[in-house]
Amino acid sequence: QVQLVESGGGSVQAGGSLRLSCTASKNTYDIACMGWFRQAPGKERERVASIATGGGGTTYLDSVKGRFTISQDNAKNTVYLQIDTLKPEDTAMYYCAAAPSVVDCLTSRYKIWGQGTQVTVSS
Repeated sequence: QVQLVESGGGSVQAGGSLRLSCTASKNTYDIACMGWFRQAPGKERERVASIATGGGGTTYLDSVKGRFTISQDNAKNTVYLQIDTLKPEDTAMYYCAAAPSVVDCLTSRYKIWGQGTQVTVSS
């Protein structure tokens, strides 16, 4: 089973940027969709972005559109989440997840998860 490892989190001031990375243990072409989720303390987990690894189509949570960019580098088996103009409300644990099959992707069944990387934004 594929394993996912996130990196790139940290503590930044509001207005700053971070790039999160998620490296898979197998070719991302073999995974239908990859997504980035976040969960803040006391809040439900939410999907902030996703990418269809075959066609490159992307989706974003409305509240992050224009600030978050998901991308992939299949040669490195890596999916990125560029976060610009960080806000204190972006503070959360960020997780990378995989929806292995097309059916999983279409039904948003993210079955494989990384361990998460913490993003903390100070005002």
